[in-house]
Amino acid sequence: MTRYTSIAALVFAGLLSACGKKEVQDITGPFANSRIRFFNFGVNAPGVNFYANDTKMTAIQSTTGTESTNGIVYGGVGAGGNYSAVAPGQYTVTGRIAAATDKDLPISTVSTTIEDGKYYSFYVSGFYNTSTKTVEGFVVEDPFTVPTDFTTATVRFVNAISNANPMTLYAKNTTTAAEVPIGAEVAYKGAGAFTTIPAGAYDLSTRYTGSPTNVLTRPAVSLVGGRVYTITARGDITVAPTTTCGATNRTCLDNTANR
Repeated sequence: MTRYTSIAALVFAGLLSACGKKEVQDITGPFANSRIRFFNFGVNAPGVNFYANDTKMTAIQSTTGTESTNGIVYGGVGAGGNYSAVAPGQYTVTGRIAAATDKDLPISTVSTTIEDGKYYSFYVSGFYNTSTKTVEGFVVEDPFTVPTDFTTATVRFVNAISNANPMTLYAKNTTTAAEVPIGAEVAYKGAGAFTTIPAGAYDLSTRYTGSPTNVLTRPAVSLVGGRVYTITARGDITVAPTTTCGATNRTCLDNTANR
């Protein structure tokens, strides 16, 4: 046994010597610390896969061994709402058709700069044009700070409804009935400031400036302490709203946690 062990050791040493230092790969490089996530809120838009330049950033699980032709459908969020790592730089961000027909055709394209260490969200928005096979989109920065006080949550509002007036988001505590605005009025493709409020259950609503009437509502939303949330208005403002965000084209308030 000692003889064979010695021979094996000599052979292994010879292989290492033959490889040399130039053949050893360094895999300890730094990971990208910027982040981006993706929403398909384009009314009537087909399912898409999202790309940053030519790098595919989202995918749908497939059990067939081939890429899914579903993509992220309307109302969906890539990677379950989680962020994807991306290196800082200038990007053309696209949503590309996932279906076999017009496969990989970009329907929504936005040029943006990703800065080091910052977080972003890309929204496909507006109405899908079946003639030009295009839909609008926009990118917003997500400059949030995770609360260290676990009795509070952080919330902000994004307006992704192209045919709605600027709106303000309000949160009404279901226990105390105290109501507070979440930031200021937000126009289409805009994002409000992240606002800290006590953790708890809230009835959410949006209103136009100067009007006491709720435009959109979503009842009993739990905002957990130590978490960060983005509430996004989506859909077609001319279609009757829903409080569950389940029906295509209906306006609703999407709730997706940032952290």
